[in-house]
Amino acid sequence: MSEDLGPLRAPIDADLTLPQAVTGSVTLIIPTFNEAGNIAELLRRLGDALPDPADLSCEVLFVDDSTDDTPAVIEKSAADHPFPVSVLHRETADGGLGGAVVEGVKRADTDWIVVMDADLQHPPHLVPELVGEGVRTGADLVVASRYISGGSRAGLAGSYRIAVSRAATWLTKGLFPRALRGISDPMSGFFAMRRSVVTAEALKPLGYKILLELAVRCRPGKVAEVPFVFQDRYAGESKSTAREGMRFLAHLASLRSAAPLARMIGFGLIGLSGFAPNLAALWLLTRAGMHYLPAEIVANQAGVLWNFLLIETLLFRDRRRHRHWADRVGRFALLANADLLLRIPLIAVFVAELGMEVLPATALALVTTFVLRFAATEALVYLPRHNRS
Repeated sequence: MSEDLGPLRAPIDADLTLPQAVTGSVTLIIPTFNEAGNIAELLRRLGDALPDPADLSCEVLFVDDSTDDTPAVIEKSAADHPFPVSVLHRETADGGLGGAVVEGVKRADTDWIVVMDADLQHPPHLVPELVGEGVRTGADLVVASRYISGGSRAGLAGSYRIAVSRAATWLTKGLFPRALRGISDPMSGFFAMRRSVVTAEALKPLGYKILLELAVRCRPGKVAEVPFVFQDRYAGESKSTAREGMRFLAHLASLRSAAPLARMIGFGLIGLSGFAPNLAALWLLTRAGMHYLPAEIVANQAGVLWNFLLIETLLFRDRRRHRHWADRVGRFALLANADLLLRIPLIAVFVAELGMEVLPATALALVTTFVLRFAATEALVYLPRHNRS
């Protein structure tokens, strides 16, 4: 649920049909979470940096998930700002800062969208240059990059954050070489994009790396870059935490497994990883004195639970809300154990009816039951009810 805080401008109605975009118009989307100490200086610098309102139709939209007085500070600081300023406060921070950007995109009715942080690590004076570069080159996406000539990551605090940022950049470019071609800094949170190439309904962000989400899911045609020097944070604390790092990795897995084939490969790799907890549980149970046959059955459930947790987190994060978690666990466990019951009869059929040797018959049965279990898991556990037909 979200609400607009006035009287900065008329309330935003999510069901309102938006007017045709004004040529050259810009919506500057700024996601905020407890950034009260940065707002006044940010708006002051934006007022100095942006062209005269007569030359450029521009509006500033804060999408706020704060638990402090950031919305009130925005309202007070915007009183004398030359451009329209509005704030959309979300009561539930779905999708993190990336989700906040998507909410802003849904409400933008302009030619261009510019996304930047509120902490002044993204220099406001580059906003006109980003849009100008897009107009000059005909690009759909213009990224402010720290990694081209003239750019710098000077504002990153310490060698640890620099190493993490560099590793994340290499990882994302390695996983998405085609979608990120021409983007030297996919971790940048400062960019301009034509509204016409963004399909907000296709976006499923998790965390704060929204550029990666936009580039992979929306596939902009031409990409341009401008250099920028990453500044020191003006006030407040960094939102980059270990938790955000884990969300970033989960987001990468979700993006990479969006295609059915990639999802099936991920399903298989997760299944293989389940042997470790299975064998560990079997060792503990037999060491405790349990007979190996019931121990095999119980230990198999440890592998099933391990697989379920990874599949929930990495493959089907965006398909969990239509069914209660207990229902998903039960269905998943039923399918995983049915796999064992189906495999032995299949092996017998392949050997007796097709004349196959035991080893190739077993391998074929494993492949067959794996494909069936993957398809059944998608259809019976994670496929939304209204799509089941």
